[in-house]
Amino acid sequence: MAFWLFKSEPGCFSWQNLAESPGRTTAWDGVRNYQARNFMKAMRLGDQGFFYHSGNDPAIVGIVRVVREAYADHTALDPENPHFDPRATPEKPIWEMVDVQLEAAFPQPLRRRDLAAFPELADMELMRRGSRLSVQPVSPEAFAFICALAGGGGRP
Repeated sequence: MAFWLFKSEPGCFSWQNLAESPGRTTAWDGVRNYQARNFMKAMRLGDQGFFYHSGNDPAIVGIVRVVREAYADHTALDPENPHFDPRATPEKPIWEMVDVQLEAAFPQPLRRRDLAAFPELADMELMRRGSRLSVQPVSPEAFAFICALAGGGGRP
């Protein structure tokens, strides 16, 4: 099993939106970065990831599970969609997406600025200055550490 982090602006698609989605499942569409797309192509059924609210007060708010492996992102083909890409065709869609399902909400969001205080998380892509990847890998150790923080009152 691999671990990931999925970033979303709460104003675009929030944890609450996921909770209200049919089956508490959504397609993670609209990713327009080749490296993030390649990470999604590497995902397998059952992989887990953090749902991360970016924006004014960025925080990890819960855990999702990959329930459908990478497939063509149809939003790239829709000229009415903000994620439209005129280079994409049905034969060569360029962009892919996965489906994720809400697995567990954290009792309290874990804010990025608080997570940055832990040296155990210093190597996370999320902690790198200027990191903008909307989908990124998380090491098993960092995943376990953050899960322990979420359920352990601030210390793993």
